Amino acid sequence: QVQLVESGGGLVQAGESLRLSCALSGDTFSMFSMGWFRQAPGKEREFVASVLMTGSTNYAQSVKGRFTISRDNAKNTVYLQMNTLKPEDTAVYSCAADRGFVFTTTPRYWGQGTQVTVSS
Repeated sequence: QVQLVESGGGLVQAGESLRLSCALSGDTFSMFSMGWFRQAPGKEREFVASVLMTGSTNYAQSVKGRFTISRDNAKNTVYLQMNTLKPEDTAVYSCAADRGFVFTTTPRYWGQGTQVTVSS
């Protein structure tokens, strides 16, 4: 079955950078559209970024210009490069996947999540 495993979370200071990684196993990575969501304490989960099978990307307005999503089909991995981090970026970040050309608002497959904490 499809499994997603995230890595790269941690504690950083405001203005610093982190890169999250998410490795997919159990199926052909290139056939999936991938994305990231996040959930802060007491808040609803929100979309962060996505990259489709085609390579097309989409970002939440709150992260546009600071975060970059990319994929490496040879490594079965999607990345989220997060620059100029702010305290309000603190959340559990989860990788998600949908098989096919569309990344939906309720992806079928989810990783376990990784904590990102940004101190001021």
